[in-house]
Amino acid sequence: MSPFHDAPNRPIPPTVDRRYPVGAELGENIVSFRVWAPAQTRVSVVFAGGSSYAMGQEACGYFRLDIEGIGTGARYQFRLGDITEPVADPASRFQPEGPSGPSVVIDPLGFQWSDGEWLGITRDGQVLYEMHIGTFTPEGTYRAAAEKLPFLKEIGVTCLEVMPVNEFFGSFGWGYDGVLPYAPTRLYGEPNDLRHFIDTAHRLGIGVILDVVYNHFGVGDRYRDFTPDYFTDRYFNEWGSSINFDGDNSAGVREFFAKNAAYWIDEYHFDGLRLDATQTLFDNSDQHIIAEIAREARAAAGMRAIYLVGENEPQDTHLVRSPKQSGQGLDALWNDDFHHSAMVALTGRNEAYYHDHLGRAQEFVSSAKYGYLFQGQRYDWQDAPRGQPGFDLAPENFVHFLQNHDQIANTGTGARMDKLASPARVRALTALLLLGPQTPMLFQGQEFGASSPFYYFADHSGDLVEIVRNGRIGSLKQFPSLRNKEFAEKMPVPAERATFERSKINWSERTAQAHIVALHKDLLVLRREIKPIADAGGPVRRGLDGSVLDRSAFLLRFFADRPQDERLLFINLGNDLPMCSLAEPLISPPVGYNWSVMWSSEEFAYGGSGQRPIDLEKRWTLSADTALLVAPVPADRRLDPNQDSLNAWQKAISNIGD
Repeated sequence: MSPFHDAPNRPIPPTVDRRYPVGAELGENIVSFRVWAPAQTRVSVVFAGGSSYAMGQEACGYFRLDIEGIGTGARYQFRLGDITEPVADPASRFQPEGPSGPSVVIDPLGFQWSDGEWLGITRDGQVLYEMHIGTFTPEGTYRAAAEKLPFLKEIGVTCLEVMPVNEFFGSFGWGYDGVLPYAPTRLYGEPNDLRHFIDTAHRLGIGVILDVVYNHFGVGDRYRDFTPDYFTDRYFNEWGSSINFDGDNSAGVREFFAKNAAYWIDEYHFDGLRLDATQTLFDNSDQHIIAEIAREARAAAGMRAIYLVGENEPQDTHLVRSPKQSGQGLDALWNDDFHHSAMVALTGRNEAYYHDHLGRAQEFVSSAKYGYLFQGQRYDWQDAPRGQPGFDLAPENFVHFLQNHDQIANTGTGARMDKLASPARVRALTALLLLGPQTPMLFQGQEFGASSPFYYFADHSGDLVEIVRNGRIGSLKQFPSLRNKEFAEKMPVPAERATFERSKINWSERTAQAHIVALHKDLLVLRREIKPIADAGGPVRRGLDGSVLDRSAFLLRFFADRPQDERLLFINLGNDLPMCSLAEPLISPPVGYNWSVMWSSEEFAYGGSGQRPIDLEKRWTLSADTALLVAPVPADRRLDPNQDSLNAWQKAISNIGD
């Protein structure tokens, strides 16, 4: 993308029909600039080469300039009042030299999309895949990531959840410290490279949603120069100053963020958003900012369906209720409860925020049936109630995962679950994740057992290097095992490039660990093709029930209209469990059928140790760390033994000698 060096011709009266309230928008040989800067009385647009033009002041703190003679590629900045140093456009569409450099005029309509028939995605039937563009491939670019998408399609992924791509300071980072939320970062490519990535996904039948951060700005932002009204000190936010969504002069702030949500859906064809840490989007307005964001995003999609996901630590189920139910209109919420129970089952440890989870069978049955485990009862770790009731919600209102970016990094060593638990137990829990009724999510590389860690990394300099490092160490000290001095000395420094590089996926492992690929691929085939599993959610969970068999073992039953379609999923996360009989109606076969094993996590093809023969009409053993899926097969009811045989049997099991 080449910069535009010549001076523009002249300002003209506003003539461009703007699509968004802020930013630079392209017309025919005209660009319209508009910015919200109520703290200023004078704002100018400064172009490459030094030419400067005053903007006209409009109502409510906005400034506008429409000017002839420039087009795509023009570089510009804003000069605010008497502030000498010009600044980037807060709604810049691209920053090729980083956040402190010039903004660039972009043509959002110049890309040739091939997804005209794409209808978007809905809440139901998704398999999510969280990814970080910078570490997903060695190149760390949109183009390189696009080349890997056919593999994800083959596995069974239906929707990518892309970690934030907004512009931030430094040459690497997670993206949650963004400073320019309208500009896709220059680190991964140009804007049309991002469009190519999304277009490629759509051609393959894969949706793409974007992780967005609307609760704070990253270090280095210049928003106070435009107006301090972007921020409020009435609420505490652990990541920085809280955004002013409900205080004085907050209308421009609300519009800035709500239209940003619409912008990603409209100009980049994203299929939805994942809203980060929604508990810190503080708003006491009649219409919560989250509801406004959801409304704007859906309006921008037009006839396309979009998918809106929230992260919410307090587990507020109002987020996924409709506005008619006084809700905020999202589709799904991340469910940390499931993850925490799984991690305790995998590792045996329930330190820090795992404190209230025991990793027992009851937790997994309850989670499969009801999503959140804490829906308003006391939560010991916080010494207070946690959550809101959600018994009426559908399983698809919850996103379940065994790994995500935060939780892997929070191990301190960046270790993935494969490094913390036995392969057999990981396989069993993977089966629960991918066959369970809630929406499953994988983290990049999980589908082939990637060995690369995923650290917290952020490119800072000066005093920030130690401030961020010490802050990270302090946060992880909630885990007693990470409080020792040795960990503080050995924890990878977030600001070192090696920390970032070591987090990149090694794609050669995809071939070397084909058995793990096969596990995920086969499970997702089962999820798609077995009707009662594919339809296990439903509005009132009529198709699913579960029962505890032992402290570490349980079953889920998937009901169906036709008896031959029903399935039982056994999960054992403990030692071998002898099964003589069970006083549990959920294990009874349909009339005219007996149960037969159709799939096991211990098959050799998945790296297992083999599945012992099982006849559920006799005594059998549910092997340690195993998942079994059983199906009905036609069979006559077994005949009762004759009286002599029965007497002998009963004497034997009663330990009665002759």
